[in-house]
Amino acid sequence: MTPDLYSSLSLSTPELILAVGAMVLLMIGAYSREGASTLVTGLAVVVLAIAGGWMLLSGARGSAYGGAYVQDDFALFMKTVTLLGSAVTLVMSAGYAKAQRYASFEYPVLVTLSTLGMMLMISANSTISLYLGFELQSLALYVVAAINRESARSSEAGLKYFVLGALGTGMMLYGISLTYGYTGSVDFSKIAAAVSGSERQLGVLFGLVFILAGLTFKISAVPFHMWTPDVYEGAPTPVTAFFAVAPKVATMALILRVTMDAFHPAAADWQQVIVFISIASMALGSFAAIGQRNFKRLMAYSSIGHMGFCLVGLAANSQEGVRGVAIYMLIYVAMTLGTFAFILAMRRNDQQVESIDDLSGIAGTNPVMATILTILLFSLAGIPPLAGFWAKWYVFLAAINAGLYPLAIIGVLTSVVAAFYYLRIIKIMWFDEPAGGFQPMAGELRVILGLSGAFVLFYVLIGGPIAGYAEAAAKTFF
Repeated sequence: MTPDLYSSLSLSTPELILAVGAMVLLMIGAYSREGASTLVTGLAVVVLAIAGGWMLLSGARGSAYGGAYVQDDFALFMKTVTLLGSAVTLVMSAGYAKAQRYASFEYPVLVTLSTLGMMLMISANSTISLYLGFELQSLALYVVAAINRESARSSEAGLKYFVLGALGTGMMLYGISLTYGYTGSVDFSKIAAAVSGSERQLGVLFGLVFILAGLTFKISAVPFHMWTPDVYEGAPTPVTAFFAVAPKVATMALILRVTMDAFHPAAADWQQVIVFISIASMALGSFAAIGQRNFKRLMAYSSIGHMGFCLVGLAANSQEGVRGVAIYMLIYVAMTLGTFAFILAMRRNDQQVESIDDLSGIAGTNPVMATILTILLFSLAGIPPLAGFWAKWYVFLAAINAGLYPLAIIGVLTSVVAAFYYLRIIKIMWFDEPAGGFQPMAGELRVILGLSGAFVLFYVLIGGPIAGYAEAAAKTFF
């Protein structure tokens, strides 16, 4: 084994742990008797924890595989958030399959493989490794969306996601081919050198736009959001929770790496695209959610809006903006996981309920659950001093310091609009006539909901160290 290959394998050990772990889990599931789903799910969480622990304890940094893979402070921060999101959604799914009377050991295996793809995306330093990581993530997600084969809604969600996802991937691949054709390289640093030349070719900018189109599809940004409400509603709730967190973190990290590394010399061009996508996402996410009566569809539009807010930090094109995006994604994951833990606990007469009207008067029958969800909804709305307020504070401040005053003002105004539908849910919980209580909440969901609520409530006390880690991550590009 050559020294270069050995150092490359050593640097990418967390990814190798996930790859080998997924294969072992597949064998355990295939050769076990009925009921292997719970065992495989538990082991998948252990594999994710081992990969994350190895990554953080080793602290290895550098590039591998001829520069196609890079491990830096930014990658470590975003990978940690991704692994956390994947592991928590697996824990949340533990009791769901039994309650819904279907169990599939393939689900945790696919989540592990998808997380492997996300890890590769975050460390991608060439368009080839970008595409490989992106496709590994996507192919697993297509199957996961339709994992409940007994449900027509789940199958429909999987088909919609596959068809539209293939379109987004095709656009991104076309952009990659254009970029290669005009720059003669797949390496991010060489692309940046070619783009910074005095004679910038229009074809490169077309390639950039198509690459951004494919990537923004995965974060549900407008105008590539059309799959989100239907897939969120149709997919099993733990799958929806997974879709809402881990893939978005990984794709946002990849968008940052593509724009800040490969196309940073063309910042004046991609900033215009990001500003448009950000404004459109904030506006649609805020206004379209007002009429929603299904909690999961409402969270889909909420997710679209939050990705728009997050892109405000990227549009600033500054170290402060990248730091804001990193902090925003961490806080968004915490808020979303807590909210979906509550949605999973909405069970009545052994049936999962999803309507917002089912929350009527829940504060009277379960005040603790209602209080924690109220805190999470206030945070999603950006009410100070909760974590959601600080998430928006960092990205808006970066936009203001970059001179993007109209973008920051639009962001604040759309936040006010979005607060309406969060406050409506709070009003239904606390002031409407009771519709009946829910069944006792599963222990793992109780823990996740409690930890999420505590993080959001006490973020102001622990935000300093987190901001420090995010600052170190942002320095990677500057």
